[in-house]
Amino acid sequence: MDEEKQNLEIEKIANLMVHDDVSFDEQDVTKLEKYKNQIKTDCDINDEEAMKIVYETLVYRKLKSSDSSDMLEKGTDFGAGFS
Repeated sequence: MDEEKQNLEIEKIANLMVHDDVSFDEQDVTKLEKYKNQIKTDCDINDEEAMKIVYETLVYRKLKSSDSSDMLEKGTDFGAGFS
């Protein structure tokens, strides 16, 4: 899947999560299964790849909701290792 399609899917799933009132800290796999299945349907990918996108969506939502707009500053919070 190309980066643009993946970014669009992340945005779509993030909106669904907000609508469903799912926390960006959610770790319960059974609650996240709905989004994994949606991604599998939308993108025709396997379970593992779909879950990676679910977790990327959670990180995206956390970054988007942070009080700082400086992604480099917040990168270390997620182990991104920006320098």
